Amino acid sequence: MDARQVALQTLCACERQGGWSDGVLKKQLSQAGLDSRDAALATQICFGVVQNRILLDFYISKFSNIPLKRMESKVVQALRIGLYQMLFLTRIPHSAAVNSAVEMTRESCKNPRAAGMVNGILRALERNLDHLPLIEQGDTVEYLSTLYSHPAWLVRLWIDKLGAEETAQLLAANNSAPPVTAQVNTCRISTPALLTRLSEQGVEAQLHPWLPDCLILRDTGSIEELDSFKQGHFHIQDAASRLAVMAAGVQPNMRVLDACAAPGGKSFSLSVAMENQGEVISCDLHPHKKKLIQAGADRLGLSIVTPMTADAGVFKPEWKDGFDLVMADVPCSGLGVIRKKPDIRYKDPEPLADLPAVQKRIIENVANYVRPGGVLLYSTCTLLERENREVVEYLLSVDPRFVLEPFALPDPVGRVEDGMVTLWPHRHCTDGFFFAKLRRQA
Repeated sequence: MDARQVALQTLCACERQGGWSDGVLKKQLSQAGLDSRDAALATQICFGVVQNRILLDFYISKFSNIPLKRMESKVVQALRIGLYQMLFLTRIPHSAAVNSAVEMTRESCKNPRAAGMVNGILRALERNLDHLPLIEQGDTVEYLSTLYSHPAWLVRLWIDKLGAEETAQLLAANNSAPPVTAQVNTCRISTPALLTRLSEQGVEAQLHPWLPDCLILRDTGSIEELDSFKQGHFHIQDAASRLAVMAAGVQPNMRVLDACAAPGGKSFSLSVAMENQGEVISCDLHPHKKKLIQAGADRLGLSIVTPMTADAGVFKPEWKDGFDLVMADVPCSGLGVIRKKPDIRYKDPEPLADLPAVQKRIIENVANYVRPGGVLLYSTCTLLERENREVVEYLLSVDPRFVLEPFALPDPVGRVEDGMVTLWPHRHCTDGFFFAKLRRQA
């Protein structure tokens, strides 16, 4: 099985099973046993097709006599894969993109005419690549939705918040490749020493432009196979999550609860900031996540992390008033991490309306675990006000013990006077993220 076949199998499996492409792709790559180069190509094609699905379908529909919804799934995916390569992968000859799509269709589809149809559509698209049909610009929402392959409801929501011009910048950022950001485990190694080690391992690493003890990595290959990773010298975490930990102002010998912790990145950053002194109870609702968190802590040598299985929305009397810091990175719609999980944009918006009720239940409950004078740090990886500012304002309205507290972060964020900040991919080059710092009055 080659890179394009892996991409085809992954895309079809995601559509059939409703799975997320990153998890399904990882499984497919493991089964196929591709080398690093082909694995990278399969990943690029798979994610690129998802990122540009609406645009690809727009063009394909202009050159097909049969509506896409009447085609077999594998035929549609083969067309998308072929066109994506022609539009976005300049190093792949168009003939190779077409021929591989036709061959995949012939091998995987029952309809004997399917391969010929794919060949005809892609050849027609190839002949017209320099003058493809224009997207109508009369309706701004539909235009941006098609051009950047985001559903209209999401485009409309962000236009209302940001305006059309900045929404286009956000949508473009969502379709870009995020940097691989590594947080240095300064309990084990200094940042200069890690830079040297990574260079010796053939990894291009540079200091993050504004975040201390943080590196941007390139040409890593499989990160999990790097000696420095195995030795616990760093963990992968977006700058946004690290900023939330910095805002919390954690210190050594504190007692900390990470209430919704898996896969454990914030617990690890908290422990490093605490110099591995104190206690970090790292909780998740799902029992199997406990092993995941423990494995990460063991690799990093962070002995103060104690994984537990617990429901952040259910009160535990023994934790009442028991923590200097409670971090609540609550379940959310995830619309800030579309760069990394492009499928998220296609979520059904109706179930998302129920999330604020869950978030309010969690924040109201975990607030009881903060000692007098302690801090509650609420965060999400979404950009929706109803899951962010409105949840914090709800807590303030029902629990007068808490007040918002200003905090200072490195530029380009700077000082946050009102105690709440939203990070945007196109403004800050981070995940889309929100966090608020609340102090329990003594």
